[in-house]
Amino acid sequence: MMGLMASEETRTADTRTAMTPTERGTSARTSDTTPGAGRSRAWATRLVVVGIVLSALNLRPAITSLGALLEEVRDGLGMSGSVAGVLTSVPPLCFAVFGVTAPRLARRFGPAAVVCAGMAAITAGLIIRPYVGSTAGFLAASALALMGIAVSNVLMPVIVKRWFPDRVGSMTGLYSMALAVGTSLAAAVTVPLTDAMGGDWQAGLAVWATIAAAAVLPWLPLLRDRGTTAARPQEPAPGTAEPAAPLRIARSRTAWALAVFFGLQATAAYITMGWMPQIFRDAGVPAGTAGVLLAVTMVMGVPLAFVIPRVATRLPHQGPIVLVLGVCGLAGYAGLYLAPAGGAWAWALLLGVSNCAFPLALTMVGMRARSGPGVAQLSAFAQSTGYLISIPGPLLIGVLYQQSGGWGLPIALMAALMVPQMAVGFLAGRDRTVEEEATR
Repeated sequence: MMGLMASEETRTADTRTAMTPTERGTSARTSDTTPGAGRSRAWATRLVVVGIVLSALNLRPAITSLGALLEEVRDGLGMSGSVAGVLTSVPPLCFAVFGVTAPRLARRFGPAAVVCAGMAAITAGLIIRPYVGSTAGFLAASALALMGIAVSNVLMPVIVKRWFPDRVGSMTGLYSMALAVGTSLAAAVTVPLTDAMGGDWQAGLAVWATIAAAAVLPWLPLLRDRGTTAARPQEPAPGTAEPAAPLRIARSRTAWALAVFFGLQATAAYITMGWMPQIFRDAGVPAGTAGVLLAVTMVMGVPLAFVIPRVATRLPHQGPIVLVLGVCGLAGYAGLYLAPAGGAWAWALLLGVSNCAFPLALTMVGMRARSGPGVAQLSAFAQSTGYLISIPGPLLIGVLYQQSGGWGLPIALMAALMVPQMAVGFLAGRDRTVEEEATR
């Protein structure tokens, strides 16, 4: 991994060597040359890397740990089935509602400060919600944690763009890989941890607050040094100065294509997480094996989440990657329809590859805008709009399953949604920026 990142640094150094004397002089004047400043900046950069990794680890356990213990939570709080159904739809709704506020907060307080506050909100929500003793309080505390996740979701690409403009692929891959690890880890170990603590579901949920609290720490020195040289991110390249006024992001076709692509891939991911084990169980696969198959699908995102962003940043057009991932998804759905039990492991692997459209979408957010504020606006627009689009999907699958009495129609809908996902993803992958389109 470090070797891959070093190769990007080498290419950056080669580019700097190719500068004219005037450009090298300008570059030297825009950077600090004292050894003390260089060491401080190096430590600040390391803190940012640690902060990105720890923050990414905490962006899904609040959701997947609850899914693992949902039956125990319902019994403990006397929660009705309809309220539990609403609870499973709260994450994308919160991501859409709160994520749109992230750019404004970042302009006022700085991205690092907002992410730090987001990690603190996750910590507080995870500690409070198991012990409030009521369904309303549980929902409110969950919303607090999801608010922290929402703003951090939006600002992670912004921080990557500002601090690592020449390593967007590597850092987005590292962030996406950590997010996949956190997702899979919480789903896999929440129940064993709860059993080890005497079957106390409250402790089993609250334990994840410890990792969230650890994620607050790397951002604290960056808050203190936010205005100093040590904490200053890399300067934008010539011609990419940050705009003084917000973009009219809704005027950009690329922004809309990326938002719809993000929404459709999120729809597929939530359907997979929520319904794939049931599809396998209804086909005769044992419950334990069905859970392992879902874990396999999720774990596929760990290595591919690092590889795909690096490949994407080396291509002028990311559309071919979108098509490859979409074909894998279509093949996986076809397998679920024709032989769900016979080729279960193959279908789980194919759908795991298809779900890696998420790190690709994050990478394209960083590539389709030139400046930090542009990335912030595009990230907020794409994620907020996308998560709104994703809300009805899992619910519609459940309705079709209940009405039809089988998985034929739901799987057909999943496959049908993959076609527009491929189309809009291909459009979003074109080599252009939202600043160009929004100012035409």
